[in-house]
Amino acid sequence: MAEYEGMGYLRRKLNTKQSRVNLRYRYYEMKNVVKDMSKMTPPSMRWLTACLGWCGKSVDSLADRLVFKEFTDDNFDLNHIFQMNNPDTLFDSAVLSALVSSCCFIYISPDDEGFPRLQVIDGANATGIIDPITGLLKEGYAVLERNKNKNITLEAYFIAGRTDYYPKGGMPWSVYNAAPYPLLVPVIYRPDAVREFGHSKISRAQMQIVQSALRTLKRSEVSAEFYSFPQKYVLGLSEDAEEIDKWQATMSSLLTFTKDEDGDSPKVGQFSQQSMSPYIEQLRMFASLFAGETGLTLDDLGFVSDNPSSAEAIKASHENLRLSARKAQRTFGSGFLNAGYLAACIRDDYPYQRRQIYLTKPSWEPIFEPDAAMLSGIGDGAIKINQAVPGYFGVDNMRMLTGIEESKEPVMTPTEE
Repeated sequence: MAEYEGMGYLRRKLNTKQSRVNLRYRYYEMKNVVKDMSKMTPPSMRWLTACLGWCGKSVDSLADRLVFKEFTDDNFDLNHIFQMNNPDTLFDSAVLSALVSSCCFIYISPDDEGFPRLQVIDGANATGIIDPITGLLKEGYAVLERNKNKNITLEAYFIAGRTDYYPKGGMPWSVYNAAPYPLLVPVIYRPDAVREFGHSKISRAQMQIVQSALRTLKRSEVSAEFYSFPQKYVLGLSEDAEEIDKWQATMSSLLTFTKDEDGDSPKVGQFSQQSMSPYIEQLRMFASLFAGETGLTLDDLGFVSDNPSSAEAIKASHENLRLSARKAQRTFGSGFLNAGYLAACIRDDYPYQRRQIYLTKPSWEPIFEPDAAMLSGIGDGAIKINQAVPGYFGVDNMRMLTGIEESKEPVMTPTEE
């Protein structure tokens, strides 16, 4: 019998990681607090806050390009399992959650008829002990339900062949299955030998840059008050003169001052108006740093260039984003394949071996949708390559390049027309 760490160990492990995941979700949802280190902010303006959606943009720009298509050479009919589990929401939810929290989990459970159900659980509510060879868990723990106050009402402990459920204030129960691994499958973004559960797309550098940019926005808001109403001064005003209302003097377009008994008149002046340009340049600097960190461009972050880019130019400027997407497709595809494998074990009530699905491969839609010029280039290249190597390009690999499905209408020859 295998030795397990136990549910208590996994619960403590989740508690140590939960705060980091929640922090990144706050940055993604623009709910992070600005750490204002300036002592020059007037107390009356301490309430000012600022929001910046750069972290959300860095995640969404990658997540929106990762569109799962299907499993090819699907010997175990895994596509049918995912099609019965709302794939439009399932795949997108898993990809987004894994990018934010470095990993998410697909929870598998049988329905009343024994068909597998798939549910995505974020990294703040599940954890486990991973097998570095297969990418599956040896044992796992997940919070399945919380009440409106975010308190746990149902949790589960996963081991091979059994899932134990622990409701709050109720009797626990167990559900047995034929799967050779726990029914909690990790989907990981950029794992390595040190961090088996991967890295979040929202890095520490991104969070620090966003904090600096938010402070710049807050300072610009404070300075805007002085920019809108430049400070004025009056020299040589008599001590016996009637006091002027400051707000009325600021908003008035005409002020009158009479001479005193000695014939002297006060002199009115205005301090030089404060410029907003330093804040704009500083914000642009932080945008450049953030773009370099994430593989985005300044156009993506709101600093629009004058000349519109073509599809080829956009693709070239997002080369780092394309490489990140390719890397994510490999790791996410492995997680989806593992989930489909265990779901097939539940569906057929048979403990298949992991190596039996080695022929099945996950396939994705193209990262960049081709425009008319790119389609023309692909067509010309395919014709030339097929002339050199007949049959090299066919319907299947052209579908992968263009993302366009073949026509279902029969091909009409000139004589038939």
